[in-house]
Amino acid sequence: MATRARADTGSAVKATPAGVAPPAAVAEAGGPAEVGTTAGPAAIEVSHLSKTFGDRMAVDDVSFSVARGEVFGFLGPNGAGKTTTVRILGTLISATAGSATVAGIAVGPAGAARIRQRISVMPESPGLYLRLTVTENLEYFARLYGLPGRAARIREALAAVGLSDRAHVLAGGLSKGLRQRVALARTLLNDPAVMFLDEPTSGLDPVAAHEVHDLITTLRDRGVTIFLTTHRLEEAERLCDRVAIMNTSLRTIGRPAELRQRLFARSLDVTTAAPMAEPDRVFGGLPGVRGWQPGGPADGGRAGYALSVSSVAQAAPAVTRALVAAGADVLSIAESRHTLEDVYLKLVGEHGERSR
Repeated sequence: MATRARADTGSAVKATPAGVAPPAAVAEAGGPAEVGTTAGPAAIEVSHLSKTFGDRMAVDDVSFSVARGEVFGFLGPNGAGKTTTVRILGTLISATAGSATVAGIAVGPAGAARIRQRISVMPESPGLYLRLTVTENLEYFARLYGLPGRAARIREALAAVGLSDRAHVLAGGLSKGLRQRVALARTLLNDPAVMFLDEPTSGLDPVAAHEVHDLITTLRDRGVTIFLTTHRLEEAERLCDRVAIMNTSLRTIGRPAELRQRLFARSLDVTTAAPMAEPDRVFGGLPGVRGWQPGGPADGGRAGYALSVSSVAQAAPAVTRALVAAGADVLSIAESRHTLEDVYLKLVGEHGERSR
């Protein structure tokens, strides 16, 4: 077995996979937050946090809080300060100014070891030893964490991610999606109160990404707080209770639906089989309708109209009756649906990616 390093022999392994910072080997402390609760102290509190590297401002006066048991999305272009913020909260680097608490513990040298007991971090790269089996990888990291009851923890973690039948398979023989699941299992070993997930579905096919989404939902149901950084906006919209959009400073924070309502006027999209001769007479003065404009060219002679409305419930019936009275052949009337991507592009699209 000279070509394979075994983690269960007690021999020291010198290298650590790129992107993985081993936590302090400390005693186990406490369990996760109560399942499904957001009461009590926040899982994460950030107050006026700033970080500079030389003369470059990476994070500028950022404040937010994350409730216990919440999936919190942290979005922004490359170089926006997302990773820097996570590294500060994970006690890997110090802030230039401001303060933060994680799992009720103040971020700083005095609390670093205790915070690392209560959190786990999953970087974009799984960071596994490819010539070790799945179990041997988890055993190695469990020893680094200084965890008792390692065998039981590993069995439970593998069961949680659906990999019990792959326990003795070499990590190098797994697909990228399965390696991501092993990395998720590793983050569960210390029964964390807060998990930081960095692009957990990067490079995965739709089936594998869906499996990771289901795992994240399961973890939230168990009461684990999840801090999710992702460039997949549809992923954030599906998974996150709230999202924050960063671009060095915090641009906005809230539930996706709230952000859509805050940034975009409510509107109706109307499509008719042919253009109307006098749309002003049809739409003018209708209850709930503030104004209209052409909805852009339509195929096959159809016409589109975009109506700005104060109330969809009030405007839609009135618009329908007016169109019928005007003799228009109505193909569709629907409320405009803005996505989280629309919110993101409105806030940061014009700025593009910042230099690192």
